[in-house]
Amino acid sequence: MDLRPYLDGAAEPRPRSLADALDAAAPADLAALVWDQPTAQLRDGELRVNVSRQDARTLKVTTSWGDQSLDQVLALPSRPLLRAELPAALADGSRPLHHREGRWYDGLPEPHAQGRCDRIVPALTPEDLGDPAFRAAHGVKRAYIAGAMAGGIGSPEIVIAMGKAGYIGFYGAGGLDLPTVEQAVVRIKQELGDRPCGFNLLHNPSEPSVEEATVDLYLKHGVRTISASAFMGLTPAVVRFRLANLHERDGEIVAPNKVLAKVSRTEVAEPFLRAAPPKLLEELVAKKAITARQAQLAAQIPIAEDVTPEADSGGHTDGRPLSVLVPVFRRLRDRVQAEQEYAVPPRIGAAGGIADPESLAAALTLGAGYVLTGSINQCTQEAGTSRLVKEMLAQAGYADVANGPAPDMFEIGAKVQVLARGSLYAQRAQLLYETYREHASWDEVPKAQREKIEKQILGRRFEDVWSDTQRYWTERDPREATRAEQDGHHRMALCFRWYLGMTSRWARTGETSRKRDYQIWCGPAMGLFNDWAKGTALEGWESRTVVGIADALMEGACGVLRARMALG
Repeated sequence: MDLRPYLDGAAEPRPRSLADALDAAAPADLAALVWDQPTAQLRDGELRVNVSRQDARTLKVTTSWGDQSLDQVLALPSRPLLRAELPAALADGSRPLHHREGRWYDGLPEPHAQGRCDRIVPALTPEDLGDPAFRAAHGVKRAYIAGAMAGGIGSPEIVIAMGKAGYIGFYGAGGLDLPTVEQAVVRIKQELGDRPCGFNLLHNPSEPSVEEATVDLYLKHGVRTISASAFMGLTPAVVRFRLANLHERDGEIVAPNKVLAKVSRTEVAEPFLRAAPPKLLEELVAKKAITARQAQLAAQIPIAEDVTPEADSGGHTDGRPLSVLVPVFRRLRDRVQAEQEYAVPPRIGAAGGIADPESLAAALTLGAGYVLTGSINQCTQEAGTSRLVKEMLAQAGYADVANGPAPDMFEIGAKVQVLARGSLYAQRAQLLYETYREHASWDEVPKAQREKIEKQILGRRFEDVWSDTQRYWTERDPREATRAEQDGHHRMALCFRWYLGMTSRWARTGETSRKRDYQIWCGPAMGLFNDWAKGTALEGWESRTVVGIADALMEGACGVLRARMALG
């Protein structure tokens, strides 16, 4: 039934009254009025009919006469899509689609539709992606994490914004003094209350007391979720955090404290997937850090409920491909779960190289229960770093990265991946490491090389650096200062670590005279994101927010996955 002659303002003639036309009309006839516009009005004397689309699948019809009206909601019949309409329809995850007789249609197939339906693309929204158990465990709406970035780059603003939006973000406590961390914890918890938030626990092999003090601080303020990163094995600090507040309720084990382990090797992941070692539990009971009953319960839960394999990423990384790590980690988890039979199996996520909808969709397709982003969040309004660093990151390509010595593990030769475009950190830090490896003390370094290091890298005399370094360690840990006074090799290490530590601080504060020394943790993902964002509202870093990026990636991933379904 053609209802167009009854449109308000349409010219006569009308073959019958509007009331008779409506009696003869089908829902498809009403829907035809609003395929290309949101509403349509029909009129015939006092009888008025307003037709409007509620969404992609429903139609609202309001019929009025005199002072009376009647509302009806009708299911929209399937509409054939034009070829040009298909990309937008696939990108809109709220719209199910189906394919029959060589054409795509809006909505699901009707029971009596003509022709055989050979493909269905169901509705898919960001809330559907990932492991539902992850969302339930952390009280989030989407299985997406803004990871901790050390030095406060993973700022309170990032954590607060993510928590208020129904995500979870982690505060980058690594490398910061405890008073600064405490201020951030207090602020974040005041702002978010019971909403999701997390805090970083960075492994510190040279100063294990820092780990212990950080856990003390977290327990004092009721922190419930930490991200354990850069660990090479379990430490008493991370186990103590996990088991604090462990108890039974109605015969079930309740572990309020959650550990998310971010690792890149299976031999490091496995201890986190298992229960705490008996010897370590005995030590904690002896120190009265946990009770004997908590030690018994600890044998029935893993240290980490969430383990995130970290692929090629910024900062500490082994540079492994995500397509290898996720399947390997999942199989490891399955083997451990078969042995331990935990009530709640640990979840495996994905991190490293996730920076556009395609890479996020790929991580989920590999079986990741959630995703974690890092590098790309440094280049947002909320990131705790300088404007100059954000400008540098916004210009980065996927190949503009390099590996340089890590400040926290300098002596053992560990590396961090950093931004190479616009900075010489990787080369300069490597020269310091080679000098440390080749010479037993500063005095043994050839004069020409010493002058080069002082002028081009340290920017001051070695003796002046040592004076400041000695004062710092005398206050922080006098044993280190005493050892360096007696051991020239250790003194050289501490002075070189001064430079390595300052380079990240100069970057965060935007010290322009030291731009060539900036240590900016960055992986290839930054270049991938910049390439994807080109020509969009996210191209300039000033318009990037951590929640805006999360939403864009998750919504985009739905479109990618639906497009794959459409291709069959």
